[in-house]
Amino acid sequence: MINKVEICGVNTAELPVLTNEQMRTLFQRMRQGDQEARQQLVQGNLRLVLSVIQRFNHRGEPVDDLFQVGCIGLMKAIDNFDLDQNVRFSTYAVPMIIGEIRRYLRDNTPIRVSRSLRDVAYKALQVRDQLTHRHGREPTLEEIARELGLPREEVVHALDAIQDPVSLFEPIYQDGGDPIYVVDQVSDDKQRDEQWLESIAVREAMSRLDEREQLIITKRFYQGKTQMEVANEIGISQAQVSRLEKAALQRMRKYM
Repeated sequence: MINKVEICGVNTAELPVLTNEQMRTLFQRMRQGDQEARQQLVQGNLRLVLSVIQRFNHRGEPVDDLFQVGCIGLMKAIDNFDLDQNVRFSTYAVPMIIGEIRRYLRDNTPIRVSRSLRDVAYKALQVRDQLTHRHGREPTLEEIARELGLPREEVVHALDAIQDPVSLFEPIYQDGGDPIYVVDQVSDDKQRDEQWLESIAVREAMSRLDEREQLIITKRFYQGKTQMEVANEIGISQAQVSRLEKAALQRMRKYM
């Protein structure tokens, strides 16, 4: 759907591209109240919206809806852009378009978040955009909380609450081979329990060995030493170490 020529009745193949000089002229005209100039700025930057909505293609949302929401972000960026700042319009507009789309997606999330938390989160996002525009950099959480007059923990909690849910089978990395999914990075408490029980069993099996066998197994498999190193340390031949090690492992396996 992203590659379709027409979105919301707009023929994407015929969208104009504005030069930097044309952009500056149109912004100056818009400052003077020229609404036609504003419309030309919107039309001339719709390709920005198209490039942004491709990032959200995996969400399964209708492209027409994302495009319309992205256009709202674009118009906000046009209305708030300051020509006196030494920043390209695209640099300023893209985060605002992304933010508008993310807000739309959060409002439509299946996970319900309380109105008060959502209000705090949206205020924090607005303050973040304002501070970014004011200082030309991404603000810290402490700066956002200070601007809102709220504890940092409350801002963090609110922002966490509106995070988009992620599928366990969403790929997070792929480099020409099999992809790695979110589920591959999730710990398994059951597996931890099994490992814990196995370690207990190994210790119990070790306790059934004599002192020299325990010493050999410890040096070989816990300290990572070679049979020759173990032989030199305990004063026997490598062949003896090998024989004792095999016998000890067989007894441990039988017990386990």
